[in-house]
Amino acid sequence: MAKCKKAPKRFDQINVIPFIDIMLVLLVMVLTTATFIKQGVIPVDLPEAKATKKEDLKKEVSVYVNAKGEMFYEKEKVDLKTLEAKLSSLSKEQTVVLRSDKESRFQDFISVMDILKRLHHEQLYIVTKE
Repeated sequence: MAKCKKAPKRFDQINVIPFIDIMLVLLVMVLTTATFIKQGVIPVDLPEAKATKKEDLKKEVSVYVNAKGEMFYEKEKVDLKTLEAKLSSLSKEQTVVLRSDKESRFQDFISVMDILKRLHHEQLYIVTKE
């Protein structure tokens, strides 16, 4: 009895299951890391600006104005007098970051700017989105 050799198996199709497995793992990795990236705790819909410059912000203090006109120093809700008292205790070189909702009243924005001007704070950043 003679053994006949089998012809080599032809690959008529590509097995895509390992490729799909790798893509699913990458998708899971992206989704799990993306859920931890948050802009801030207080929801603020930032206005857009064309000429933006990304600055490397060091030790900073955040002031928020949300759509309802509520003001926050860091994560603490404050009124104008309390905000002024907290900002007056800061050094003039301390960076202040202002995040004002685009739906907030312009007067609220101006009130915060007026406090900063009266206290002679020069290091001010107004956050917008591209």
